[in-house]
Amino acid sequence: MNILRIQDLKVNAREKEILKGINLSLKEKDIQVIMGANGSGKSTLAEILMGSFEYKIIDGDIYFFEENINNMKPYLRARKGMFLAFQNPVEVPGVNFGTFLYTAYKSIYKENIEIFEFILRLKKESKRLGIDDTFLSRNLNEGLSGGEKKRMEILQIAILKPKFAILDEIDSGLDVDGIKFITESINTLNKEGITFLIITHQKKMLDKINISKVHIMNDGKIVKSGGRILIEKIESLGYKKIIKNL
Repeated sequence: MNILRIQDLKVNAREKEILKGINLSLKEKDIQVIMGANGSGKSTLAEILMGSFEYKIIDGDIYFFEENINNMKPYLRARKGMFLAFQNPVEVPGVNFGTFLYTAYKSIYKENIEIFEFILRLKKESKRLGIDDTFLSRNLNEGLSGGEKKRMEILQIAILKPKFAILDEIDSGLDVDGIKFITESINTLNKEGITFLIITHQKKMLDKINISKVHIMNDGKIVKSGGRILIEKIESLGYKKIIKNL
C-alpha cells in the first residue's frame, strides 16, 4: 500500500497556479528525492503536503494511507505521522527544546510519560545519533548554527518517529561532517521504518543514501523520474539541457 499518493495536484497562490498537476506516490520505507532549479515548486509541494494555509488546492488529491487529507489541518497531519524538516528552522526564544519536544510527543502519542523519563529517552537518542545533549537544555534553535539546527531536526524525527518525513533542503549550508551526519541518520531511521521525501540540490548528500527513486521538478510539474543514474545526468548535463531534451 502507498503511504503517500498525490494525484493530479494543482495549487494556486494568490490566483497564480504554482503546482500544475503533480503525480507522486511513495511506499513504506521508500527514500525518494525531488530535485530541480530554484522556483520549480519543490518547497511549495512540501508546504502543501503539511497543510500550509498560504496555498489553495484547486484540483487533485493528496492521500495519506489512502485517506484524503486535502482539507486536514497541519496538527492532525502530524498526529497521523507526517513531519516536515524546514530548510531554515525558526528560532523560538523562551521555549526550551526538551519541553517543546515533550509536548509534541504527548500530543501525537497520548502516552502517559513523565517529563524526566522523556528527557532520559531524549538523551539516549541524542547519544545514539552523536548529538551533544547540552543542546537539549537550550531554547528551540536559539543561538544554534545552521548545521546544529539541522541536527536538532533529525533528533525530532528520531524521537517523534513519524511514518513519513519530508526533508526540505536539510543539507543547505552544511559542511562535510554535517552532510555525513545527515546521510547516516537518514539511512538509520529509514531502516527503522521511516519513509523519506528529500528535496535537495546537492548530489553530494545523495551519494551514500539508499535512494528508491529520483524526480526532476520544473515549472510546477514532475517532468522526469528515474533511478540514481538520473542524478549523474543532472550533475553532468544540468537541469536545462535535460528538460530541453524531453
